[in-house]
Amino acid sequence: MNRQAQAGVLFLLGVAVLHAGTTDLYLRYVKAGLRPLLLAAGVVLIVTAAATLWYERRAAREASQKAESASPERDEEPDTDAHGHAAHREPRIAWLLVLPLFALILVAPPALGSYSAMRTGTALQEPWGYPKLPAAGPLRLNVVDYAGRAVYDHGRTLRGREVKLTGFLALDHSGAPYLVRMALNCCAADAQPVKIGLSGRIPPVLQPDTWLEVTGTYTPHRTKDPVNGGTIPYLNITQANPVPVPHDPYDESWNN
Repeated sequence: MNRQAQAGVLFLLGVAVLHAGTTDLYLRYVKAGLRPLLLAAGVVLIVTAAATLWYERRAAREASQKAESASPERDEEPDTDAHGHAAHREPRIAWLLVLPLFALILVAPPALGSYSAMRTGTALQEPWGYPKLPAAGPLRLNVVDYAGRAVYDHGRTLRGREVKLTGFLALDHSGAPYLVRMALNCCAADAQPVKIGLSGRIPPVLQPDTWLEVTGTYTPHRTKDPVNGGTIPYLNITQANPVPVPHDPYDESWNN
């Protein structure tokens, strides 16, 4: 590509980054806290594209003025660029490199789901502490919080309490159901699953990647993840209802 084409691609990429940063699309790629940096990156790309185009046009003007001021007429020479270098014609197939850019603009990728979750071992980490829970009413916890309390605190703060969790459904090779949330540190590239086994009143029809809000109680039953041997706690569910995909499909509680 010549410099003008490069500037055009940079501009489009900056616009795509700004579009993602000003909508919820960016949550498919990075954690919410990176939004200001994403917006700043989009602005830098657009400014760089404008500066590249201005510099290239100025260089072309200067080269044209020098050519006009040359006194003797020279024999016909091969085409040169603005810097006096011989122009090379790149194959048109090189423009296929722009296709990923249009994919970024036109296609919103889905969040990681059951396919990735069941091929990656549970990434449950021991929490630094356990925030105090409300004394009454059902506990609305995220998957990471429940799993951490169930495994490392042995369910002491969960016994006798009704718990509500939201996550997507995943099935292992034997058809056993798990409630999963992908936890991330920075971006979707480092997302890892935290899994909770389901027992009790399991829905008769299970569809992977369906988002569910489940209500249930703590059970000491556990199992080992066949992928990495990590501990997976269980929840004895009493009710399960389908819900829409949440605003932010990833769990960022590790960053809090």
